[in-house]
Amino acid sequence: MERQPYAMPRKQGPRIAVIGGGHGLSNMLRGLKEYTENLSAIVTVADDGGGSGALRQDLGMPPPGDIRNCLVALANTEPLMKELMDYRFQEGTLAGQSFGNLFLAALNGVSPSFDSAVRRMSEVLAITGRVLPVTTADVQLEAAFENGASVTGESRISYCKKKEDCRITRVRLLPEHPKALPEAVAAIAQADMIVLGPGSLYTSIIPNLLVDGIVEAIRRSSALKIYVCNVMTQEGETEGYTAADHIAAIFQHSEPGLFSLCLANSSPIPADAAARYAGEGAEPLRCDTERCATLGVEVVRRPIAIVRDGYVRHQPDDLARELIALHAGRSVRIAEARFSPRGGAYRMEHRS
Repeated sequence: MERQPYAMPRKQGPRIAVIGGGHGLSNMLRGLKEYTENLSAIVTVADDGGGSGALRQDLGMPPPGDIRNCLVALANTEPLMKELMDYRFQEGTLAGQSFGNLFLAALNGVSPSFDSAVRRMSEVLAITGRVLPVTTADVQLEAAFENGASVTGESRISYCKKKEDCRITRVRLLPEHPKALPEAVAAIAQADMIVLGPGSLYTSIIPNLLVDGIVEAIRRSSALKIYVCNVMTQEGETEGYTAADHIAAIFQHSEPGLFSLCLANSSPIPADAAARYAGEGAEPLRCDTERCATLGVEVVRRPIAIVRDGYVRHQPDDLARELIALHAGRSVRIAEARFSPRGGAYRMEHRS
């Protein structure tokens, strides 16, 4: 029959739970919020470096940095407020610290719990969706290497890996098996689509899967489960890794078959950008699709990367569009779909 276009408001958009940390997660959220208001960002709290690490050590609070980035990405406030949240002091005892981290630290001081502080900051910034720490436990990340060496502290892993010059074999949280925030487990259970990544494999994605309740919630869910692969390998963490290496590491730390779909970049990387990354021991991630298939994962390649200021990043709008299209295309109710964010809605065309 003739195609019938219709628009779906963001309020009626798919329920999406995204799991990760770092700039990759917040970058993706900027695109997804144009399609749906039903977003839940589940964020790692293992960071112990930089301004977050300083506040964690001084105040005994969970690290605020990754959570602040996600809150700002989902904010619907005036540009000045976003500028304030991202502002970093340039000198004095606060040098390197961001105002957003301090604001969240202050809210934590007047709130009954850290997740309550995050919720209050969400209200101040009028965010789309929710940002949830994966756990409120005080956890550290430990990495073990092929030669038997180990190191504790997320901020020390990259340096230690380069020093030991061998691969990471396993990471774990200390103390082990912290309990997941109940709201994070509920968000996964209620999701229509669960997205892992993009982000640092061992320090942003896997730590979430080591929290009790998260893997089980993903396994029990009937939602579409997608892993968004990084565009480049990462110096000090995944040098020489392929897409299948990433997937195998995630399955090793969770369970085989946790997801069956991987979204990877197909955009070519300019030679000058590739050369700069090569100088740091990084390269475009190779998609060994046949090996991925042996792991039970289908790789879908789409043009979702961009080079900005010399750095290769996921393009938020393109990444979000492809994720929404995958969700629609894998639905038994929609045979064919086209998407574009317009005025807070996405348009779809389908055959009746």
